[in-house]
This record gives sequence, C-alpha cells and structure tokens, in this order.
Amino acid sequence: MSARDGSGDPRLDVSLLGRCVVLATNGREVRLPGRHAQALLAVLVIARRPRTREAIAVDLWPEALHLSTGPLRQALYQLRQALTAAGLDPDGVLESDAESLALRSGAVATLDIERFEACIADPGCGAAEAIRVYGGDLVEGLGHECFVAERERLADRYEDALADLAAQRLAEGDLASARTMAERLVVRDPLREEAHAILIAVHGLVGSRSQVVRQYRRVREILARELGEVPLPETDAVYRRAMDSTVRRSMHKATETERPLGVELKVVARG
Repeated sequence: MSARDGSGDPRLDVSLLGRCVVLATNGREVRLPGRHAQALLAVLVIARRPRTREAIAVDLWPEALHLSTGPLRQALYQLRQALTAAGLDPDGVLESDAESLALRSGAVATLDIERFEACIADPGCGAAEAIRVYGGDLVEGLGHECFVAERERLADRYEDALADLAAQRLAEGDLASARTMAERLVVRDPLREEAHAILIAVHGLVGSRSQVVRQYRRVREILARELGEVPLPETDAVYRRAMDSTVRRSMHKATETERPLGVELKVVARG
C-alpha cells in the first residue's frame, strides 16, 4: 500500500528541527539508515527545487570533491530503500535524472520549519507555539557545513521567541514561566542581556537581594569577559528596581512579624 494523498502522489510529514524524522501519510516512519541519507533528504527538503547532482554532492561532501558522487549514490540508494520500506513509491517522491535531483512538487505534506516560522509571523499562533514546535536546532546531529547558515538563522529566531515570551510572561505576572524562558535563553546564549534582565526582575519580585545581586554580577562578568562592555542602562534600571523591591518586601515582612510580637508582649504585661 502506498502513502498517497487524494491526487495519488506520495506525501511526507518531515521534521528537521532536532532529530530528522520523516513520516509517510500512511502513518509509517521512513527510517533513514545513516547520516548520508538523512543529510541528502534534508538538503532536498530545504531546497525544494531541482539541483545538479554535482552541486548537491559538493554541498554535502566538499572535502572529497573527486569522490563526492560516490557518497551521493550511496545516500540516494539508502533513501530510495527507506521510502520503499515505508510503503512509498520512490519515483513518486523523487524527481531525478542523470544530471539533477529533487523532491517532486507536493511531496512534502508538512514541514516543522514552516510551522515554526508561520507561528513567528502570526500573532494568532504566537511565540509559545513556535517554541513548542522547535524541537531542536536544524538537523542537529548532522555536522555538514551546508546546514550552518540556515541552522543559525532558525536558532536566532527561536532565541528571539524565547526573549519575547519571557518578557510577555513577566508583564502578565507569570513569573515561573518568565524565569523558565529566560533561563533557557541564557543557557543557549549567555550574551542575551535581556534574558538576564528578566531574571533580575523575577528575583526582585519573588527572590532575595542576594539572588538579584548574583544575577547582576553574572551579567556584568559575562559582558566584560566576552565583549569588554558593561550592562546597558536599561539593565541597570531593572537592577535598581529589583533591589528596591526586595528591600520593600523585607520591610513589609518585618512589619508583619513585629505585630504579633507586640500583641504578645502586651498580654504578658497585663498578666
């Protein structure tokens, strides 16, 4: 049984963010046996147009120009075998001749990259859904140089979404979510100063003065070491407000603690 849509053409649901996963519309996984086959499929999915076999081979294996057609033939054989094993007609998915290679028009039913970018662009979908769709950096298990620029572009958009959602959650008062998003961003890129500022603000609202100071010192040290710069005025302003917040909260707690103590002392005095 072939996995086909209403037009009779095989269709694929492709995920390239994180691990490369390909599902046929019959529900069966297209199990690509090695990195060569995964890389070839990823290149074809991203390009979505016919390219010469030589150009594809040079992109994927630039270090072995005179031998590059060998890995390409092996990868194409593995890809065709995997499609067949999933109940697909390889010639219904691949458009190939002696010179060029491509996926047929409409062979990809869904692609997680497209869903991710659509959510970024559509306020009705939003940053939260974009972050959920982003399963990891583009084909993160593949070290081919040809993926680097697109991987970095998508990673930048993901990190911007984390920053936007962290700021939104902070404004809404969802401090736990704001902290989670900001921490995820700092782990990915310690130089994202706005994420440090959000963490400083969160600590100011629910944490201790030492946590505020520690986060501020951390961003100062990172910026000085990596860029030779000091925090932006906006970050300094967030730090001052956070310190004021911890002081006010501490004074309020002290006042609340003193009241029952005063009542108790009056009772003792009357006794």
